[in-house]
Amino acid sequence: MFLSALLLVTALGSGLARRSADLYCGACRALVDEVEWEISSVDPHKMVESGIFRLTPDGAPVTAQVPYSRSEPHLLSVLSRVCEQMLFYGEATHPVTHRRTYHRQEERQGETLSHPSSPTDPNSSSLKLACEKLAEEYEDEFIEFFSRETENVKDRLCSRRTDLCDHALSLPHDEL
Repeated sequence: MFLSALLLVTALGSGLARRSADLYCGACRALVDEVEWEISSVDPHKMVESGIFRLTPDGAPVTAQVPYSRSEPHLLSVLSRVCEQMLFYGEATHPVTHRRTYHRQEERQGETLSHPSSPTDPNSSSLKLACEKLAEEYEDEFIEFFSRETENVKDRLCSRRTDLCDHALSLPHDEL
């Protein structure tokens, strides 16, 4: 009897851990999608001066022009509000892996959905909370990756840098 109860608790615990891992992986990948969308929505010609905190030999500060979309102030602003978009995501279970996946359920302006629309999940607030936690905990990493153009940000940031999605390296890029 005790052994049966122990096995049940262990199975439930591993199921909860897997659900939590799927949630944080999904939140990271959705956050990356939303930040990339915000970056792409800014005029690419809009530039700002960025101080590098060095001086030239004559004492003048060294500055550089950087795209506004990838500037630290803009990225911090985006990170502070991007998790609100998680309320537009729905949860589904992947038919092969049985892992939870998250997909945007509402179109953005000028965008069509790659997944059929279904009602948003009432549990999307947990995705929002996971997103907020990740945005705070990994703020420096997000700024580092988004301040310059990088390929495969989802995999590089969510799988390799943070280990949130180490299981997702073999999944198609539009999943999670």
